[in-house]
Amino acid sequence: MWNTGPSPVESCSIITTAANEATRHLHERTPVILSPESFAAWLDTATPVAALRELLRPFPGDRIALHPVGPSVGNVRNDGSELVAPVADLFTA
Repeated sequence: MWNTGPSPVESCSIITTAANEATRHLHERTPVILSPESFAAWLDTATPVAALRELLRPFPGDRIALHPVGPSVGNVRNDGSELVAPVADLFTA
């Protein structure tokens, strides 16, 4: 039988946490980044809420690589893998 009710809404949320030492100079908050070994617990509806809250912590700063990107990143109309390509640092070049 076909579902005749409202169509499902596809959406997402970005959950943030305090910035780590690598990103704090850019902004005080950062998106939560889960390590692959946390994926199953995050997606399992049986995972206790307390265990889920433990996953909402800053990602280790030594596991993040930063590099300058071009100004096109700041426009939501732009899309493509070239947006994350490193560019020369205009402030130190």
